[in-house]
Amino acid sequence: MSAKRPTQKEIAAAAERVGLALDPADVAEFTTIIGDTIEQHFKVLDRMPEKMPPVKYPRGAWRPSTPEEDRYSAWYVLCRIEGAASGKLKGKTVAIKDNVCVAGVPLMNGASTLQGYVPDIDATVVTRTLDAGATILGKSHCEYFCYSGSSHTNAIATTRNPHNPEYTTGGSSSGSAALVAARQVDLAIGGDQGGSIRLPAAFCGIYGMKPTWGLVPYTGAFAVEPTLDHLGPMTNSTADNALYLEVLAGADGLDPRQYAPRTAEYTKALGQSAKGLRIGVVKEGFGHDVSEPRVDAAVREAAKRLASLGATVEDVSIPMHRVGISIWAAIAIEGVYEHVFHENGLGKGWKGLYATGMLEAHSAWRQRSNMFSEILKLGVLAGEHIHSAYRGRYYAKAQNLSTQLRDAYDQALGRYDLLLMPTSPVAGVKLPPPNGTRAEQMTPGFMPIVNTTAFDCTGHPAMSVPCALRDGLPVGMMLIAKHWDESTIYRASDAFERSGDWHGF
Repeated sequence: MSAKRPTQKEIAAAAERVGLALDPADVAEFTTIIGDTIEQHFKVLDRMPEKMPPVKYPRGAWRPSTPEEDRYSAWYVLCRIEGAASGKLKGKTVAIKDNVCVAGVPLMNGASTLQGYVPDIDATVVTRTLDAGATILGKSHCEYFCYSGSSHTNAIATTRNPHNPEYTTGGSSSGSAALVAARQVDLAIGGDQGGSIRLPAAFCGIYGMKPTWGLVPYTGAFAVEPTLDHLGPMTNSTADNALYLEVLAGADGLDPRQYAPRTAEYTKALGQSAKGLRIGVVKEGFGHDVSEPRVDAAVREAAKRLASLGATVEDVSIPMHRVGISIWAAIAIEGVYEHVFHENGLGKGWKGLYATGMLEAHSAWRQRSNMFSEILKLGVLAGEHIHSAYRGRYYAKAQNLSTQLRDAYDQALGRYDLLLMPTSPVAGVKLPPPNGTRAEQMTPGFMPIVNTTAFDCTGHPAMSVPCALRDGLPVGMMLIAKHWDESTIYRASDAFERSGDWHGF
């Protein structure tokens, strides 16, 4: 793509879109001036190469998986990229969520509208994974533009839960969770804007950390909404999770979400006792209209187990938690529409690395929007209407309220080291029938998110820890800590994990 002189018809159309009344002579004059500007400046940019981060590790061909290799429809494509000869992750295998750039390997972001796009850069988390000696085995399926809490909206396949293939894995990091739970990889990268690491972790019985906002660089990943975007590790143990976060965390100088992130040696939190920890069990995280009693009871039993390990555990009330999902909805609906669609996935007004190839691949979405999943169509229509009708008022108000929500959690975290509640109010959701109604298609994506969304708004670290098995389905306990205090979450999670096999709790 290169810049061209505009026609008078194009400038007349632009004038109409912005409400300018121009006569033909005005149009002609503006067309000439704008054309001269493009010739003088924009064509200079066309001739200049962009400096992109180097691709440090060689890679061979990629290929689709076979049904025999992919029982749960979790892989988008397979590849093999060997990392450094030594490092913290040497010997570990990794799946990369398919909203994250791996140079030379297709990125679809779950969407038919992006099929055919192949990035020319590695995301920062990919480079750090390889620098630490890991081997990347491929890209994991995710939901259509990561816009679902279920696992049936991917344009190619429905990802199925290894514990029961009739149930969703949760979304949008659906493939990453299934591959870790099925032991096909040791580690996976997930992304979380409304619960998309923690919900699949809960439904698949693995450990999923949404770190403090800005701790892990988002550079080279397809954004959803910059104030909600998080990347983080998904693993089969607390120890692996802490180890992987040590590799991923820290500033890269390219991500505007990062404000002097504070890192730690998270593995030092392992092996410690829970004795002395103060844990607040958030009343408002239980008893939702959609809550299953078996889930609430299992998570309360897990809290009692932490108490038996020496923690001080007591109930705490945070009334504002119940409106967290409404604050999130206003940011997610309008913010996602503006950033992903109106601004073609990159937006403006920030300094850092712009993946221009991704922008170009995505920019034709208007010609393909009928291909969207039903839940994404809902989001786009709602975002367009709300922005047009209210001009950003509710997005702005929700962002203001999110600081009050953050303060409410911080006030409680002034008295407690951790907050605790169910990750999801349900142990699982059945996948909808292939030809189900629109309501049946949407319900699995919305029902589980009532507890997770608030912490994407406030940026607190939150992790789903498997704590029980009910009727063959895992139950997740969510632990929340102060900003930058992932170590305390790992301390409690590891102590809980060492106390026994959660499958029998």
